[in-house]
Amino acid sequence: MITLTAVLLLSNLTPGVAQSRQEIRGVWMTTNDLDVLKDRAKVDDAVTQLGRLNFNSIYPVVWNSGYVMYPSAVAQRQGIQPFVYKGADGHDILADLISKAHQRGLFVMPWFEFGLMAPETSELALNHPEWITQRRDGSQTSISGAGEVVWLNPFRPDVQKFMTDLVLEVVAQYDVDGIQFDDNMSLPREFGYDRYTTALYTKETKKAVPGPTDPEWIRWRANKLTAFMAQLKKAVRDQKSYAIFSISPNYYDLAYKYHLQDWLAWVRQGIADELIVQVYRPNLQSFISQLSRPEIKETQQKIPTGIGILTGLRTNPVGIAQIQEQVRAAQDRGLGVSFFYYESLWKAAPEAMDYRQAGFQALFPSPALRSITTVQPFELPKPESIPTLENSQFSLPGSL
Repeated sequence: MITLTAVLLLSNLTPGVAQSRQEIRGVWMTTNDLDVLKDRAKVDDAVTQLGRLNFNSIYPVVWNSGYVMYPSAVAQRQGIQPFVYKGADGHDILADLISKAHQRGLFVMPWFEFGLMAPETSELALNHPEWITQRRDGSQTSISGAGEVVWLNPFRPDVQKFMTDLVLEVVAQYDVDGIQFDDNMSLPREFGYDRYTTALYTKETKKAVPGPTDPEWIRWRANKLTAFMAQLKKAVRDQKSYAIFSISPNYYDLAYKYHLQDWLAWVRQGIADELIVQVYRPNLQSFISQLSRPEIKETQQKIPTGIGILTGLRTNPVGIAQIQEQVRAAQDRGLGVSFFYYESLWKAAPEAMDYRQAGFQALFPSPALRSITTVQPFELPKPESIPTLENSQFSLPGSL
């Protein structure tokens, strides 16, 4: 009891600023959480605890390692999934989570974690080699946090259709509140040297394809990715008019310069409905430096904006004191938060569960309910709104 009281008192010494009803208080549920997701009783306990501690959003993984986490006719038609993820008693994992979460007032936005990447040994990569892009030297793999992967070519119409079909299947099949894409809905700048993309670039620009860091080549590919995301957003909204189109990228300089992910353009063009920037840094000063960036401040004026905070990995546990410091820093700047990932909130953690939960209760002492708002139909951006190298409105926070 003494330690629980200490957590509460310490957390209340520096109260955060008042938040709006649309404050993001989320958590990602990853493949590491499958033990929870497959068990109805554990799911019920999870959403009960999240609701009690005044969380309001869950981002469950539905696309990982080239496979979907729900029964998918799209995946079956493509011949990329010889199995179906099911709950312990054969039930639909995603449907069960959505039903239980909605009973407790939590939003559920399925998370397409792997975006455009897939393991090179997956059925997706093996069955569709023409979908894979490459580096200038012809190599096709890169090392990611998920190991060695290949990248789907986001400029190919057949790849765009496949991703769109998967997303619309989830939106139509389940009572979701939205969908989410993260930093993997991108392409490392070293890629894009496949025959299809280089021919398209030469046709449109009348120029030879330059090196991977060339500003015009980066901008051309980033614009193509933005155009695809705009089409995807329109398809989602046409299917479900109130669905939230959520993005969770890396900080802007890294996202644009190294992964062609111009998420600031996505915000400015109305593609993104909420933004959660991943800032997984243990050093508080380094963490805070990203919260005050001009692109964060600009986004806050337009859509709900939050910061992704690491609550621990199996090999890297994070103490509650660090988590509280970072959440308070975000709250003091009017930002929401989302935690990576569920099991490390208070189970796979360095402190006792009761102690950790008391720490989160102190951070969120009262509810911040999310609400479905009336939305305007999404219209594709006009050509003049697309960023160019000469358009100062879309100037970057740093130089290439």
